[in-house]
Amino acid sequence: MKNHPHILLKSYLNKDDIKAIKTLEQLCKEHDKTSLKLELEYKASISAGADPRLDEISEIMYFEDDSLVGYLGIGNFGSFEPELNGMVHPDYRRKGIFKRLYAQATYECSKTPQPHMLLLTDRDSVSGSTFVKNTGARLHHSEFEMYLDKKTLDQLPAIEPVITLRKASNQDTDEIARQNAVYFGCPIDEVQRLIPEEEEANGMTIFIAECGSTVVGKVHLALYDGVGSIYGLGILEAYRGKGYGKQLLRLGVQELLAKKASDVFLQVEAQNDNALQLYISSGFYVTSTMDYYLK
Repeated sequence: MKNHPHILLKSYLNKDDIKAIKTLEQLCKEHDKTSLKLELEYKASISAGADPRLDEISEIMYFEDDSLVGYLGIGNFGSFEPELNGMVHPDYRRKGIFKRLYAQATYECSKTPQPHMLLLTDRDSVSGSTFVKNTGARLHHSEFEMYLDKKTLDQLPAIEPVITLRKASNQDTDEIARQNAVYFGCPIDEVQRLIPEEEEANGMTIFIAECGSTVVGKVHLALYDGVGSIYGLGILEAYRGKGYGKQLLRLGVQELLAKKASDVFLQVEAQNDNALQLYISSGFYVTSTMDYYLK
């Protein structure tokens, strides 16, 4: 007996959910030749052992005949605007499914303290860009997704780092918040406080960069399903212009490759030309552009 089309709301994703969403994601990416930013690996890591909280819905799934044909995820990152990204099976488009998903997501976001949300779409997605623009959202910023070319990396000249990486402990919580406030350009009381040992349990390891006994920066590394990712890389302003950024990036890449990462990727704001040039000169290349619209 076939079931009527229905929406399923969840706070966390289980293994079966992740599997179904990844299958739909792969189908959509192959059909559209575009990228999505669903953060499934991260969501899978935080789902382990989590207690569902029905008042904090972040996963919106649309089913027809027990098959997942639409999905929209809400990414909540502390004090920052929630990020929305999703998809609909190519055979089920032009039926208003994504409008229903978006309406539900808008309602869920209205329950949060944040007055705005970010709608994400690959720049090359005509349907995605059209939908987002029709909501009245305005372009806030864009990010390049970049992957490491290992052959290029192998051809780069060796460097002798003068900085070292130290795995952060919970005692570094204040330092991490201080650096994030600097890099994001916002008051420290608006920054999400990351607890290193909790983050590591969820798959993200934070490293403090030091030159001797002096803290000069930090980087966050993750490894999900064999794919390494680099986040939150930064050098404090007083120590810039010394090549520490390139050293920190190279050390982060080496750390992930030592853990058998088959690929390494990162994201960088399109307008951050200094960071973009650093990554290109370190063997990374742009694979897609994600536009963030503020609503």
